[in-house]
Amino acid sequence: MAQRSDNLRRQIAVEAARLMAEHGVKDFLTAKRKAGEKYGISNGSNMPKNSEIEDALVEHQRLFQSDSQPQQVKKLREAAADSLKFFSIFNPKLVGSVLRGTAGPHSDVNLHVFTSPETFIHFLKQHDIPVEQKTRRYKFGKNKDGSFKEKDIAVFQFMAGDVPFDVAVFDEKTERDVPLSKVDGKPEERASLSVLQDLIKNI
Repeated sequence: MAQRSDNLRRQIAVEAARLMAEHGVKDFLTAKRKAGEKYGISNGSNMPKNSEIEDALVEHQRLFQSDSQPQQVKKLREAAADSLKFFSIFNPKLVGSVLRGTAGPHSDVNLHVFTSPETFIHFLKQHDIPVEQKTRRYKFGKNKDGSFKEKDIAVFQFMAGDVPFDVAVFDEKTERDVPLSKVDGKPEERASLSVLQDLIKNI
C-alpha cells in the first residue's frame, strides 16, 4: 500500500512538472491540482510536496529540454543582470526559478527590491515602463504560537522586450527579513549582481 502511494505521488509530481515545463503553469499549487485531477486526487498524503515537483521538473528539463532549457536560463539570467543594474538604487536581488536554474520559456524574472511601492512605481513611470500592480502574501517564519508571520507585499509586473518581470517591493527597513520559499519552506535565496554574473559565466 505504501509503495502504491509513493508511486502515485511520483506520478502526480511528474505530471505537475510537465505542466510547468510545457504548458506554462507557473504556480506549484495550480500545477499540483491539475495533475491531481488527472489521477482523481485532490488532497491528502498522495499529493507531492513542491520540492518533489521541482525535482521532477529538473529531471523533465534534463530529459526533454536539454538543448533549449540551459540557453533559456542564460537568456533570462542575462536579462536579470541588466535589470539589477537598472534598479541598482533599490539594492535589487534575483530570486526564483531563474536563480535556481529551473526556468523555462514561460518563466518570469523574479526580483526583490527595497524601497516603497510609491517610489518604485514613480521610477517606472519616469522611464515610461507600463506596469501592472498586484499584491502577494508572503510568509516570514513562525510566531511563538507556531503560526506563520504573513505580510502582503506590493508586486509589479511588466515586460522588458520579450522578457516578463515580476518585482516584489519590500520595505528597506526590513531587508533582512527574508520570506520563505514556496519550494522548500526555507528562507528564499537571493542573489546580488556579482553572484548572478558568476552564474552566467558558468552556464
